Amino acid sequence: MENINRKFNAAVTAVGQFFPDEVLDNKYFEKIVDTTDEWIRTRTGILERRILRNGATSDLAANAIKDLMKSSGLKPEEIDVIIVATVTPDMLFPATACLVQEKIGATNAWGFDLSAACSGFLFALKSGAALIESGGYNKVIVVGADKMSSIADYTDRNTCILFGDGAAAFLLEPTTDLSIGLQDSILRIDGVGKDSLYMLGGGSLNPATHETVDKKMHYIYQDGKTVFKFAVKGMADVSVEMMEKSNLTSEDVAFLVPHQANKRIITATGDRMGLPREKVMINIHKYGNTTAATIPSCITEYYRDGKLKKGDNLILSAFGAGFTWGASHLVWSMD
Repeated sequence: MENINRKFNAAVTAVGQFFPDEVLDNKYFEKIVDTTDEWIRTRTGILERRILRNGATSDLAANAIKDLMKSSGLKPEEIDVIIVATVTPDMLFPATACLVQEKIGATNAWGFDLSAACSGFLFALKSGAALIESGGYNKVIVVGADKMSSIADYTDRNTCILFGDGAAAFLLEPTTDLSIGLQDSILRIDGVGKDSLYMLGGGSLNPATHETVDKKMHYIYQDGKTVFKFAVKGMADVSVEMMEKSNLTSEDVAFLVPHQANKRIITATGDRMGLPREKVMINIHKYGNTTAATIPSCITEYYRDGKLKKGDNLILSAFGAGFTWGASHLVWSMD
């Protein structure tokens, strides 16, 4: 186990989330692209998703953190670090973390953005935990936030139906009880995925021009079949590997918390781990794929619904563009 020489573990001590009010259901997409409610439900498991018309990713993240602070009593000036996992930053710079810091009044915090697509929250959680484990920081906010509607092509039926907007946040604090908190992580990348899931325009490779806009290079492109194949294998393999590394059986696992990209991928991962359906967290039907927000929003909802108890073993698992993927073993630390 990774924590053998640690003095502290990073424990989740507060949670928060935010989803915009506007709902786009499957009937909406029947009107704008060649698809059906039945096709979307059977292929993806999505019934509806939320859309932020006015505002940006920093607004989603700030509202999620405000929800966390309201529910926990945390004061903004107590926050040491803000890590924003996102692929839809407000701008290339300044970092969205800077904009969030100002919006919530975290006058003593520093922070940064982390880009790892749908695996972003797992990567950010590990990064935030490392800061806690160093002994140098006491209150680290890790927030997954994405305004996917800002990069979705609503004429492309293969991708526009999948994504929604939202954010969710964790507060990490040190604990000397090493049996709770983040226990271990297995995180991986492989650039072979660069050709299967990407947004070509807007970076230094293809700066914005009339041509990049005309060619729709500022939208998500996804080779669905290739991504599906890699995601099923990647998420399932790394989740089982995480269980074995942590000496957990399927009976020991309270919940699998999978990235919410596609219900068939979620089901395949749970089956591979030997878990019944009731041990697999899911909210894709309500929100679609919110990229970095899916895992923390699932946990926040299940916790607030009274489905989590202190000491529960959670396996968090994700797969995203890059390719990026990984799994984490988190022992729940809140009553």
